[in-house]
Amino acid sequence: MAVTVLGLGEMGSALAGAFLDGGQRTTVWNRSPGKADELVARGAVGASTAAEAVAGGDLVVVNVKGNDAARSILASAGSLAGRVVVNLTDGTSGEAREVASWAVERGAEYVHGQIMTIAPAIGHPDSVLFFGGDEGAYRRYREVLSLLGGGGKFLGDDAGAPALFGMAMNGTMWGTLNGFLHAAALLSSQGVEVKRFVEEAAASLTGLLGYLPSLAEEVDRGEYAVPFGALKHHLPAVDDLVRESRERGIDAEFPSYTQRLLRAVVEDGHGDDSYSRVVERFRAGSTAS
Repeated sequence: MAVTVLGLGEMGSALAGAFLDGGQRTTVWNRSPGKADELVARGAVGASTAAEAVAGGDLVVVNVKGNDAARSILASAGSLAGRVVVNLTDGTSGEAREVASWAVERGAEYVHGQIMTIAPAIGHPDSVLFFGGDEGAYRRYREVLSLLGGGGKFLGDDAGAPALFGMAMNGTMWGTLNGFLHAAALLSSQGVEVKRFVEEAAASLTGLLGYLPSLAEEVDRGEYAVPFGALKHHLPAVDDLVRESRERGIDAEFPSYTQRLLRAVVEDGHGDDSYSRVVERFRAGSTAS
């Protein structure tokens, strides 16, 4: 299989390396010289221009900084007709759709991908990549793309879906990490080892992750009334967390945001609903100040 990789930063180099390790004939190109040397030494073909690189591959994989740069590089490469472009560049879902339309107008089959791992984990069977766009193109090259990680997931014909899934995963991750590290700061202020907290609270932490599927179902149905676990019962505990943080000199902005959010929902008359009701505040585009 003839594969071309455009962009040889840390991630792009890892992608090219995975294709080489998988026995694919791989052409590489980078805007600044020298980045391809190690890959060429491993068997890659180094191209001097983007056009030369694209001409050398049926599957063209792009991984650069920003979709404007991706489109600019592809535009400089000449004809894309008859080639499959897999854009693994980070950006918004809207940007992904714009690049998809632009590439298809120029005769390419287009697939957008979102990498959900760090560069050293590329090629690991547990690494996840989301894909969306031209399903036929994805299916033809699925085996080759699986060299980047065993967890490739095709989300449908919307080229923006992978970026949106990636944003959702990152938002969940950062919210969880920030909440945990705020808790770690509180514990540390009392001289408590954070590891002990994780060990003692393991069942509760596991249960929290197990709560997400039922929360997701409530959001999808748009039905927030529940027989127990009313949202209003969270507010006193959030108030306590804010006071505890301030008394210990810990930054209280994170729990204060949750406090404002829940107060707004309760004031709107939804205090007896599930916590999932909060999604409507996010959909409204603003929260109580």
